[in-house]
Amino acid sequence: MAIWLDTVCHGFDYAILQAIHNFALEAGSFFAWLMEAITLLCDDGLGMIALGLVLCLFKRTRKLGTAVLFSVAFAAIITNLTLKPLVERARPYTHEAYIDWWRAMGAHTESDRSFPSGHTTAAMAAMTAIFLHTNKKYSWTAFLFALLMGFTRLFLVVHYPTDVIAGLIAGAVGAVIAYFAIRALFYLLEKHRDKKLCRLFLELDPVVSTIGRLCKKRESAPSDESDPT
Repeated sequence: MAIWLDTVCHGFDYAILQAIHNFALEAGSFFAWLMEAITLLCDDGLGMIALGLVLCLFKRTRKLGTAVLFSVAFAAIITNLTLKPLVERARPYTHEAYIDWWRAMGAHTESDRSFPSGHTTAAMAAMTAIFLHTNKKYSWTAFLFALLMGFTRLFLVVHYPTDVIAGLIAGAVGAVIAYFAIRALFYLLEKHRDKKLCRLFLELDPVVSTIGRLCKKRESAPSDESDPT
């Protein structure tokens, strides 16, 4: 499979990577630093997992946070546990045609296989979850982040364009699967709301509760001002 991709898609991959590399040379070192900073947000999917966990802290966004976590998990199964071992495509910098471009962009090494892009998969999964579970009039803009993440991987020459495209597809598929899983999960939680654990998951709002307690404590505290009499 890897040999087929490298052969059939070579012209497409080479042309896009060459165009991006020429752009990188014109953009200068600051842009390179920015691309490195952005790509860190999806290292091992940790940034997207952190986003999901933060959203889970609030009652109003708990369903969305759970959807983000499920989406990243399902997408990781597709990409990291299925396609990467199956295809076993080497990174672009292992080929002579791209190694100089890779060195010019900082020579960032990756430990796993190239196809699909795991960073792009995680970003697309999380952003698709946001799109599916929020107001689509505005949430479509979340996809811009997924595209930007894919661009950073090409900019650093650690993935082929076909890796990024596959990552976008894998992330979207994982999020769609998660969408139906979340609907089923929250249906069951609502159905069994009388159960303590189900009610706790649906109703717990630790951040708001903590802020409320702190405000009450502050209001009930005696004033430090001296009695004028």
